[in-house]
Amino acid sequence: MDWLRRMNGAIDYIEENITCCIDYSKAAKIACCSTYHFQRMFSFITDVHLSEYIRRRKLTLAAFELQNSDVKVIDIALKYGYDSPEAFTRAFHNLHGVTPTLARNVGSKLKAYPRMSFHISIKGDVEMNYRIELTDAFEVFGKDIVLKPEDDKNVILPQFGDEIWNNGTHDRINDIAGNSRGTMLYGVHFNFKEDGTRRYMFAWNKPDANIPDEFVSIKIPKTTWAVFEGRGKMPDGLAIQGIWKRIYSEWFPTSGYEQAEGPCIEKHYWTDKDKEDYICEVWIPLVKK
Repeated sequence: MDWLRRMNGAIDYIEENITCCIDYSKAAKIACCSTYHFQRMFSFITDVHLSEYIRRRKLTLAAFELQNSDVKVIDIALKYGYDSPEAFTRAFHNLHGVTPTLARNVGSKLKAYPRMSFHISIKGDVEMNYRIELTDAFEVFGKDIVLKPEDDKNVILPQFGDEIWNNGTHDRINDIAGNSRGTMLYGVHFNFKEDGTRRYMFAWNKPDANIPDEFVSIKIPKTTWAVFEGRGKMPDGLAIQGIWKRIYSEWFPTSGYEQAEGPCIEKHYWTDKDKEDYICEVWIPLVKK
């Protein structure tokens, strides 16, 4: 399968240049997609951001060298792209739980992250419900937080949702938007960075009114979207995570599209009066390959 060959080729490039400056655009070119789409696809398929995977691999190989050679710590630090022994020691300790010097001791417990590879997995027995939508430019507003690559989003996002619900922010957004209280807000992923950080906002369409300074507003241009639908049971957020993974591992590789730059939106709708079951939609901006 060409998609598997291309993704494994991108991993080959990363591994061959693990001690050099890895060019994300070159890896993406091998995978035959844009740099933006490659990073999004990689993180959702593997559950780790590209920059975090590279960091883990560098520190795994550095640990092997520390245990199997007499090379100085400073030389290993420089080899794997750290500007100083202090920066290397800090990163090494954060991953392995010990310093590079102690890692040389017999019995030290270290972590190893193996080289990643992509293999065939037989799928397609469950249909994916999707549609293509075109929207004119619009604006959304709401309350946002920063998400880092290492964050457990299945913990942080429900906590953030509980926080804005309990402190009244959820109600204030609905009041400003003209919604009934209890309306489920959009989840908007935006401001994606190369290091894997992004912002997440509980939001709604911005009305023609002044928005209090406590809220953030973002403009979304005219966009073509792929919209995917799934069902879940509250408060289980894993249902929507499963949709995201299937989009990148099953739909995108054969669709003729790739993800365009811009925000992604999650929409939720209650399906029962007890507010337990819901329909979730994932809106992803598209561009033709």
